[in-house]
Amino acid sequence: MRVIFIRHGESTGNAGLPCHDLATIELTERGHEQARAVAASWAQPPALIVTSPYTRTQQTAAPTIARFPGVPVEVWPIEEFTYLQPARWNGTRSAERMPHLERYWSAADPEYCDGEGAESFATLLRRCQTALDRLAAMPAGSLAYVFGHGQFIQAARAIVTDAHLDERAKMRAFWRKGEPPAISNAQRVGFQWHGERWAYSPTLTA
Repeated sequence: MRVIFIRHGESTGNAGLPCHDLATIELTERGHEQARAVAASWAQPPALIVTSPYTRTQQTAAPTIARFPGVPVEVWPIEEFTYLQPARWNGTRSAERMPHLERYWSAADPEYCDGEGAESFATLLRRCQTALDRLAAMPAGSLAYVFGHGQFIQAARAIVTDAHLDERAKMRAFWRKGEPPAISNAQRVGFQWHGERWAYSPTLTA
């Protein structure tokens, strides 16, 4: 089977505005334009459309869902990786959080959890692996469009392309790959399931 992950379009958080609730951040007008462009670009309907529960991914998926009204839509727990405790950082701008982000990634402890509402890097990998397993179980030859988040998609790529690394090494490589953003807004990333393993197919289109 084939799966194309699509990162959400530009959000107000990406545009530098303060974030108060990570789940309800919305798209900017540019983000809505990107979502419409993604929907117009598809060459074939998928067997399944998946979104995260977050507003910005559902807004990005909406034009594609409207284009393919007969395709099943499911909401999976593929939300963005939250590694700083939200209660301490809600209402801040990305520039204010940067020193704390750098400390987190420099420590490279995959089991560390920053507090309530956050998750460890190891938990992210397990959550991502679960999603890949669900996709691998789809019928051979099927196609899925999965609307998600940059670091979640990056984690899927790490699982597939860095399978030889342990979690700590994956985490160190992950942060380097995140500068600049490894997955751009509305960027598509493809994977193919070959019956026994996933293959990363960055040029996969549909």
